[in-house]
Amino acid sequence: MAKIKEPTIGLNTQHSTLNPVTIAHSPDADDIFMYYAVKFGWVSTPAPFENVALDIETLNEAAIAGTYDVTAISFALYPKIREDFALLRTAVSFGEGYGPKLIKKKGTRLRRNFKVALSGKHTTNAMLFRIAYPEARIVYKNFLEIEEAVLSGEVHAGVLIHESILDFDESLEVEREIWDIWQELAGGDLPLPLGGMALRRSIPLTRAIAVEEALIKAVDVANRHRGILAKMLLERDLVRIDAETLDTYLDLYANDKSVTMDQTQLTALDTLFRIGYEHGFYECPIRAEDFMIPHEYREARES
Repeated sequence: MAKIKEPTIGLNTQHSTLNPVTIAHSPDADDIFMYYAVKFGWVSTPAPFENVALDIETLNEAAIAGTYDVTAISFALYPKIREDFALLRTAVSFGEGYGPKLIKKKGTRLRRNFKVALSGKHTTNAMLFRIAYPEARIVYKNFLEIEEAVLSGEVHAGVLIHESILDFDESLEVEREIWDIWQELAGGDLPLPLGGMALRRSIPLTRAIAVEEALIKAVDVANRHRGILAKMLLERDLVRIDAETLDTYLDLYANDKSVTMDQTQLTALDTLFRIGYEHGFYECPIRAEDFMIPHEYREARES
């Protein structure tokens, strides 16, 4: 493959005297896509950014432990880490008529206490699944191992996430869409909140604002230069899927609505938190906007 020409959208600033900011994201195609405008030096940052890619449940556990400065999380986890992390407005993934899928072998019937593989106890799909199937016997696995666990008979069913929802073995079928569970619980046509980013509250506010703005810029630049960036990721073998699947997947989870959360997305997030509270997952209901970085602080200082 011929080398892709890299655009000079903005050179990454050198910060020899500043402490780095650790950015943790999943190795999933949409997270890679949304971050790599920073990695490729297209966006200036207020400090050196050091990234690490780990599966989402590992990142959820790391967020509970306070491991990274900025981290991808499952939205369902956020109320449990709200005292230590602010919720960012950018690099978000919502389902719009789609999302994780509960799959099983074709022609089989699931009993009420069927054994199921989920991608992690703190994931959004796990919370919604547990509400819908309270008697199911759950085992947690890396999301890459779930399809094989169903095929081998280790479990009766599994919830597929990430790129797995687009291409799974033909001997499997969808028992239920997590999207349908969400619609029933939410009581309206709201997008399904899946994952976002959180920033450690111990970071000074002005720096936190600058970090969020750099990430917003990175997602925006990636989205506007999608064709070039996607080719670069494929050329460097940075994603697990082919070009056609990548294009489809980015349509779903890394698009115009990933840049900054809009009011509909915020309403959906508040609804997710309310549902979690009503079913005993959280100690209190919260509003997402109350836990975001207050950009008004910098605007007041600059006025």
